[in-house]
Amino acid sequence: MFLMALTWAYVSKSLSGTYMVSMLTQIERQFDIPASIAGLISGSFGIGNLLLIVFVNYFGMQLHRPIIIGVGCATMGLGCFLISLPHFLMGIYEYETMISPASNLPSNSFLCVENRSQTLKPTQDPAECVKEIKSSMWIYVLVGNIIRGIGETPLLPLGVSYIEDFAKSENSPLYIGILETGKMFGPVIGLLLGSFCASIYVDTGSVNTDDLTITPTDTRWVGAWWIGFLVCAGVNVLTSIPFFFFPKTLPEEGLQDNGDGTENDKEEKHREKAKEENRGITKDFFPFMKSLSCDPIYVLFILISVLQISTFTSTFNFLSKYLEQQFGKSTAEVVFFIGLYTLPTICIGYLIAGFIMKKFKITVKKAAYLAFCLSLCEYLFGFCNFLIACDNVPVSGLTISYEGVQHPLYVENNVLADCNTRCSCLTKTWDPVCGDNGLSFMSACHTGCEKSVGTGINMVFQNCSCIGSSGKPSAVLGLREKGPECANKLQHLLILSVFLSVIYSLSATPGYTVLLRCVESEEKSPGVGIHTFCTRVFGGIPAPVYIGALLDRTCLHWGTQKCGEPGACRMYDINSFRSIYLGLPAALRGISYLPAFIIVILIRKFCLPGEINSSEMEIAEMKLAEMESECTDAHRSHKFKSDGELKTKL
Repeated sequence: MFLMALTWAYVSKSLSGTYMVSMLTQIERQFDIPASIAGLISGSFGIGNLLLIVFVNYFGMQLHRPIIIGVGCATMGLGCFLISLPHFLMGIYEYETMISPASNLPSNSFLCVENRSQTLKPTQDPAECVKEIKSSMWIYVLVGNIIRGIGETPLLPLGVSYIEDFAKSENSPLYIGILETGKMFGPVIGLLLGSFCASIYVDTGSVNTDDLTITPTDTRWVGAWWIGFLVCAGVNVLTSIPFFFFPKTLPEEGLQDNGDGTENDKEEKHREKAKEENRGITKDFFPFMKSLSCDPIYVLFILISVLQISTFTSTFNFLSKYLEQQFGKSTAEVVFFIGLYTLPTICIGYLIAGFIMKKFKITVKKAAYLAFCLSLCEYLFGFCNFLIACDNVPVSGLTISYEGVQHPLYVENNVLADCNTRCSCLTKTWDPVCGDNGLSFMSACHTGCEKSVGTGINMVFQNCSCIGSSGKPSAVLGLREKGPECANKLQHLLILSVFLSVIYSLSATPGYTVLLRCVESEEKSPGVGIHTFCTRVFGGIPAPVYIGALLDRTCLHWGTQKCGEPGACRMYDINSFRSIYLGLPAALRGISYLPAFIIVILIRKFCLPGEINSSEMEIAEMKLAEMESECTDAHRSHKFKSDGELKTKL
């Protein structure tokens, strides 16, 4: 029953974590924040985790572990609810547009009108305006994610230790395998939930969606991100309930409940031994730290993990943004593709790697070679991602001139041309249209359009002077769609990601085995704790922030908030975006193979804890055979009074 409850807790915590990552772009647009702030929000989970990780690892064993796990699950539910709260406090989402009457612009401002007055409708004081739109509501999301990280902290150390203490030793690996399998189901459900919520408009039920002038592929579209967080909050709270009914200790699995006092004595001794081990860990913490810091393989492994986690975190956090910008797909589509192609293959890879390690009894040295070679192959094949690319959408004045000539650098003065200078267009607006000549423009005004027909997403602009087509030039709302060639490249990328995911997951299991075997058995608990602490402090938390800040530098056009402040990025220079998104992680991973190569050399020269080389094994087997022969002869000559003495000697 405890295993079932803990497995469901693993599913719920990985569900909410994956859903959070899948909704980063929606949160970025909802609150008009740059990618660096979105990265900070994502990394804040690790901050909350670190606030309690040391306390839980070293003192949680002495407390009521199931109740602490239940409180942690309920805390995760509270964090998810707090994340969704801004939706109910901010009111209706008003996306940036010139067509809506709520845009605070004259009714004909989206068209080209000569000698038009540029006077806007009266606005309130800028400070009051900022208060009204509640632009700092993203802090609720940040704090909620920190609380979610705090709640997740006790699940792994206390849950696994509870199973280890009261389960049969031969059953423990099976139970932990079930937990890991449950942890992989959560991300799949989270991505499917994210895909569903991203396809629904954020204010569905409060606005008439037929009046919207944007589609899910538009960079101003915000999906119903808050619905998923309410679902995650409910799931986490329900998950917490069973843990409050479990006892502090359980009878050890396999003991007969026959009222025999001997069994109770064994159980009591077991609990006392656990307490003594806890006190020992606390007392010997600093000696363990000194011992681990002097272990070259362990220190190098931490360095590798920091670099690899930085790569994985930055790649996964901004994967949906990359696919949206590169291939022109909606968040709902790309999140669904990630869940469909990537996660199942990783699960299969983990299972295959575990089977190979058990079937062929892979030693630590062989595991190090296997992990290094597979990881290096996956890294080298990953450079194929640089070849699968689509060009920028041709937007006149941003990525291409009004004459159709592409220019590398955006200059603000290029936004206007001879065909629209008479229109007195606002240069910072973003309400893109696509002309029938195949070029996109920042707005109908920049296209030189003088007339419009239709409503909502079906609106058509006519008499457009900047469109050089014959006949009656016209334009429709939205950017130009990327062609079938780009869609084919997306399929190639997804197929490549399946291949790379399998190789990556095959290398992960033997790599983690090296970490567990490179330290003494009594140092495993603090060793794993310090490893987790370092990877999150130096890898998982800062990586999304600095990657997001670098991606912000590739933005070609920033959105404009209601009060005139810059908002979320509407369009990136996709070539620069691709170079940073793929190039920086590739550089970090490339550096990590230097300490990895050193570890392989060290493992060849030294014998790891718990591992005996072949010559020592032969000597040990010979001595064991001699001792067995001596004991058997002594028993035959009645040197031992009973079989008990013989067993003790053996």
